[in-house]
Amino acid sequence: MTDDDAIKKKKTSRTQTSMLVWVLMAMLITGLGGFGVTNFGRSATAIGSVGEQEIEANTYARALTNQINALSRQFGQQLSLQDAKIFGVDAQVLNGLIANAALDNEAQRLGLSVGDVTVANRVAGDEAFKDVTGAFNPTTYRQTLEQARLTIKDYESGLRADIARTVLQAAIVSGTKAPDALTDTLFAYAGETRSFTLLPVTEATLLTPLAPATEAEVQAYYDANIATFTRPEAKRLTYAALLPADLAAAQTIDDQALQDLYTSRIDQYVVPEKRLVERLVYPSEAEATAAKARLDAGETFETLVAERGLDLIDIDMGDVSQAELGAAGDAVFALTGPAVAGPLPSDLGPALFRMNAILAAQNTTLDDVRADLTLELQTAAAVSAIADQAQAIDDALAGGATLEDLAKDYGMTLGTTDYVTGATDNDEIARDRAFAAAADAVQIGDFPAALPLSDGGMVALRLDSMVPPTPVPLDKIRDQVAAAQRAEALTQALTAQAEATATAIAAGTPLEAQGTVTAIPAVTRDATPDGAPAPVVAAAFAMTAGELRVISTPEFTGLLRLDTITPADPVAAKAARDAQAVQAEQSMAQDIYALYTDAMTTQGGLTIDQSVINAVQAQMN
Repeated sequence: MTDDDAIKKKKTSRTQTSMLVWVLMAMLITGLGGFGVTNFGRSATAIGSVGEQEIEANTYARALTNQINALSRQFGQQLSLQDAKIFGVDAQVLNGLIANAALDNEAQRLGLSVGDVTVANRVAGDEAFKDVTGAFNPTTYRQTLEQARLTIKDYESGLRADIARTVLQAAIVSGTKAPDALTDTLFAYAGETRSFTLLPVTEATLLTPLAPATEAEVQAYYDANIATFTRPEAKRLTYAALLPADLAAAQTIDDQALQDLYTSRIDQYVVPEKRLVERLVYPSEAEATAAKARLDAGETFETLVAERGLDLIDIDMGDVSQAELGAAGDAVFALTGPAVAGPLPSDLGPALFRMNAILAAQNTTLDDVRADLTLELQTAAAVSAIADQAQAIDDALAGGATLEDLAKDYGMTLGTTDYVTGATDNDEIARDRAFAAAADAVQIGDFPAALPLSDGGMVALRLDSMVPPTPVPLDKIRDQVAAAQRAEALTQALTAQAEATATAIAAGTPLEAQGTVTAIPAVTRDATPDGAPAPVVAAAFAMTAGELRVISTPEFTGLLRLDTITPADPVAAKAARDAQAVQAEQSMAQDIYALYTDAMTTQGGLTIDQSVINAVQAQMN
């Protein structure tokens, strides 16, 4: 199916997929056969074309696989095609191939090609085709292409087109130079600095403290902002659930199981006395003894550490037991407070040991943790009991049992909940990921199915009706409404005091006499100095020198006075201006390239066969 207009409006991807990358990727996936994309039929081997240049289905499959694998490496896990589509990978690959085909078509029209010598040199210089001696090996070349399911003819034809395309690209964008007027304007914008003074107004500086809100004020705020406190359309669900928390108390746990669990964690419950220790090792006993003498004479331990070219983190042993210190253990544990012991032997040589703190021994008995361990074992037993009933519940539902039947016959808890996708105020069971996924998918008339919950429980649910957007009753969210009302009232009070102060300054009172001010030295417009959040800096760059302005934002409320404006100096900051010019030229080159490939696509004529694209993607799912 062809949709020229839609494709022409899209920005084409500028990423060039070299033939070598295709070879390496194909080696990794053992050719397209790994996806089953080996033959789309003799009449449908291309997903589209630009002019005379076809975009092969296999080429599209390789490029799409390449991009999916690259994105997977960024996420640290293999992504599916559907996952990649969320990020627009399929469109990026298609647009990139369209751009390449447009350039190839234009190169062919212009008669632009490269000779056999150029191709041969490129092949001979490719590291993938060299043997252990570093020389080009024809056997390695042939075997590498065979593994990639490529013939020598196909590879070299593609490489020839790749080189020709690169030549054409260079001709398009080479010599791009940013006009001085553009560079100067961009540099002036980015390099200008401004200094300003701030007078913050906070609740602590309010002349009149903020009075507590009355019930009438809270109600009025609720009524005025009712849309904020209205739940979106919800699904009213009935569910039958078996939850470990509900069954745990009925599970019997014998004393031996408790003892075994306690014993398996004895290292957590019985912890010997430990010390926080740092160890500074010396090459010889004499050097360690001399260092200890300097410490005794008043030098700091930190000085000795620095002399050894170390930081404190390098010598930190953490919390260690007497046994872990070996031969030095007795002396270190004999210290009754922070001090340095040594020289003492260690695995690395004579050392000074600084003991920083004593960590008392811990002895947690079984009786101390009996309740917690019992509940843990009861919960595990409850999860097992639920799993034992899973098949019977599934069979009952398959036989037509209702949720009400499950509650009666299997002791499941019957409940209802109004569920909103992604809402933080959903009932606790509805915040379980498995429950939420089922609630999102369920439709009226669907038959309930049992599904496991993340805590080992089981639930089956049914959609009864859709609940229109409904205000949450004030008594359920009174604290939330009161907090929002107070925040608004505080903002209004702070702004009013800032405006009153601005009036006093306009009448002749200096800003500095109105309270504690903060002077912000010259900063650029992208700076984030302490005490001046981004909206304040943005406001400063929209003011004239000497102007005073009231600022009221969630991050800052108060007065802002712009003190100085310092233009960018292109002479003093020549390197910065040159970098701005390079950046502008690169941007211009990208735009020129985009416009050219768009024009060549239009001139050549674009066709897209969506059915072949769908076939490729179906093989990759």
